[in-house]
Amino acid sequence: MVLAVGLCATGPALAEDEKRIETGYNSYGYPGMIDMPVATSRPDGELAFSVSYFAEQLRNTMTFQILPRLSGSFRYSVLDEVVSGDPVNNKLFDRSFSLHFRFADETEFRPALAVGLNDFLGTGVYSSEYLVATKTLGDSVRVTGGIGWGRLGGVGGFTNPLGILDKRFETRPARDFQQGGDVEAAQFFRGDAAFFGGIEWQATKKLKLTAEYSSDDHPEEDPLAFERETQLNFGATYKIGPMTDLSLRYLYGSEIGVQITTAVNPKNRPDHGGRDPAPPPVLLRAAQSDAALSWSGSIEAQTDLRDRLAAALQDQGMRLHGFSIAGRSARVEIENTVYHQEAQAIGRTARVLSRLMPTQVDGFEITLVDVGLPVTELHIARDDMERLAHDVDGSVESFVRTRIFSPDGPSRPLAGRYPDFQWDLTPYLSPSYFDPDNPVRADLGAQLELTYQPRPGLEFSGILRQKAVGNLDEATRKSDSVLPRVRSEFTIYDREGENLALMQLTAAQYFKPGRDLYGRVTAGYMERMFGGISGELLWKRNDSPFALGIEANYVKQRDFDQRFGFRDYEVATGHASAYWDMGNGFHAQLDAGRYLAGDWGGTFTLDREFGNGWRIGAFATLTDVPFDTFGEGSFDKGIRLTVPLAWLIGEPNKRDFSTTIRPVQRDGGARLDVPGRLYDRVRPLQKPALRDGWGRFWR
Repeated sequence: MVLAVGLCATGPALAEDEKRIETGYNSYGYPGMIDMPVATSRPDGELAFSVSYFAEQLRNTMTFQILPRLSGSFRYSVLDEVVSGDPVNNKLFDRSFSLHFRFADETEFRPALAVGLNDFLGTGVYSSEYLVATKTLGDSVRVTGGIGWGRLGGVGGFTNPLGILDKRFETRPARDFQQGGDVEAAQFFRGDAAFFGGIEWQATKKLKLTAEYSSDDHPEEDPLAFERETQLNFGATYKIGPMTDLSLRYLYGSEIGVQITTAVNPKNRPDHGGRDPAPPPVLLRAAQSDAALSWSGSIEAQTDLRDRLAAALQDQGMRLHGFSIAGRSARVEIENTVYHQEAQAIGRTARVLSRLMPTQVDGFEITLVDVGLPVTELHIARDDMERLAHDVDGSVESFVRTRIFSPDGPSRPLAGRYPDFQWDLTPYLSPSYFDPDNPVRADLGAQLELTYQPRPGLEFSGILRQKAVGNLDEATRKSDSVLPRVRSEFTIYDREGENLALMQLTAAQYFKPGRDLYGRVTAGYMERMFGGISGELLWKRNDSPFALGIEANYVKQRDFDQRFGFRDYEVATGHASAYWDMGNGFHAQLDAGRYLAGDWGGTFTLDREFGNGWRIGAFATLTDVPFDTFGEGSFDKGIRLTVPLAWLIGEPNKRDFSTTIRPVQRDGGARLDVPGRLYDRVRPLQKPALRDGWGRFWR
C-alpha cells in the first residue's frame, strides 16, 4: 500500500538538509537501520568505513556514495560457526559487494524509493535483493517498509509477486557458495519474497533510536552461531564525533551487537581548512616600478629579469623551465611542483608576470612542461588579468578569454636547467589485505627516490626501500595457482625483500612525434616483480575528452629478493587502451591485450576524481582464463583509492597515498606496473582538466 500510494503521489522533493534525521549505515555497511535497508542516501562523495560485530560475525565494510543516488559497498566478513564454512572449524572468510540505488526522492506525499543488490559478486552468503520505501514524519520520525528476496525473503516468505510477469521469478536457482566472483544474475529478484520494515526516532541531536522487523532468516548462521527467538531488532546510535557513530543493538531476541562507523567526504576539507599561501596581487601597469617602466631589453636586463622571475615563481611553488620576451609577449615555461590543480599554478604564474614584466608586454604565453615536454600552451592577455582580478565572474571570464592549445615545437629550457638531479627521502606504508590468518598486514619504512634528467625528455629514476617495522614477512600461505605465478607469490617477495629492496631503477625517454602524439620508451627494473623494456604511444588532443594509446612490453620476472637478478619466466605483454574523460570528475578506461600470465582479455576501470586530488575507483578484468582455472574470486577485480597529502595537511603538495584493494590476488589478468605512463602525465595538463580546475585560477 505504501508503495502504491508513493508512486501515485506528487509534490516537491525534500532537500536532504531539510531533514533532521540522518541516514545511518546498517550492520552490512550500506544505508539502513539495523540489519535492514532504507531508501535514503548519504551525502554525495562520502566514503564510510564501518565495523560491526554480532553472533560470531565480524563485518568490515567500505561504502562510497558514487553519485547522489548510487552507493557501492565492499565488505570483508569473518563468520564463525556457519554452515558453508571450513569443515574443521565452520569458519568462513567472505568478501562481498553491494549496490544501493535511490530512484525516487521523497516529496511531501511520496516516500523515497530505492532498490538494492547484496553480495552479487561474491560467494553468495549474503545474497539478496530489495525494494524499499522510506518516509519522514514530522521532524524526528522516519518509517521504512520494503520487500526482500534471497536472504531477505527468508522469514514470512510468500510467492514472488513478480511471478505475474514471468513464472521463472517464483524459483531461485541454486548457487555455488565456494568459488565466489561470479555474477549470478539469474538469481536477481527470484524466489520467495518477504516484507520488512522499521521506525527511526531522532531523540536528540546526537541520539537516534531504532526498531525494525527483519526478514533475514540467517540460513548460514542459525543455529550454529545463534538461535533466532524473534525477528524484532532494537538499536541506539550515538554520534561521538562529526563523522563517527557508535551503535548498540539487541538482535533477534538473543544477541547483543555493536558497530562503529566513521566517514570522510573528499568534497569537504578537514577541520584545519586550507593553508595555501596568499597569491601575489595583480599589479596594474600604471603602478609599475621605475625599473619596469624603463626596461631596456639588454642582455643584462633580461638576465636580471629572468633571475627575479625564477625566484618569484619558486616562492609560489613553480619552477621556471624557460623564459623569453619577443615583441609585446613574454613567454614562460613552468613546471608545477606543488599544486594539484594546474590552473592554480597558471594563475599564480600570470600574477607574478603582471608584477614583473615590462609595461610594453601585453600578453603572457605560459607553457606547462612535464619531463621536459611542452604539453599545453596558454595565451593570456595582460589587460584581462588587470580587468578580471576582482570581477565576480572572473574565473569564468578568464577561462573564456584564454587561448589553450598543444604546442607543436620543442621546449626551450633555460641555460643551466639541465642536467638536473633530485632526491627525496620519505616514509612509506605498504599494506596487505585479506590474509585469513591476519586480514590486515603492513610494513612501514623509509623510501629513497632518485631522479636524474641529463636533458629534456630523458629521465633516470630509482626507488630504494628499507623496512623498519611490519609483519608482511609473517604471511605463510603458499600459492596454489596453476597459471604462471606472476603475482600470487607476493608473500615471498614481501618476506625476502624486506632488507633494502630495489623497487624501481629505470631509464625513460619521453618524446613528442606530433602535436597530439606522445611517446615513451622505458627500460630497467620497472616494478618489484618484473623488469625489461616498455614502449608506449598516446594520441590525446588538447581539447578532447578522448584518448587512445598502445603499449608493448617484453619483461622478465625478478628474483624474490628484489635486487638485480632475474628468474626464468619471461613474457611479451601489452595493451591497446581507450580513455574517456566523462565530465564531473568521472574517468573511464578500457584496456585490451595480453597480460603477464600470457592470458588475453580486457580491463574496464571507472574512477571518480575530486578537485582536491582524491580519487576513488574500481576495475574488473576478464580474460580467456576460465573461472575455475583462475581460482578463488573467478576473475581479477578491485578498488583503487588515492588520498592527497595536501588534503590532510592543508598545504599545497602533489604527493599522495595510493592503494589498491583486491579481494584476492591471483595471476590471471595481472598487468605490468610501468612508471610514468603517458595518460596520467598528459591529461591533468590539458584543457578539459584545466577547465574543471579553473575555479582555483585566482587562488
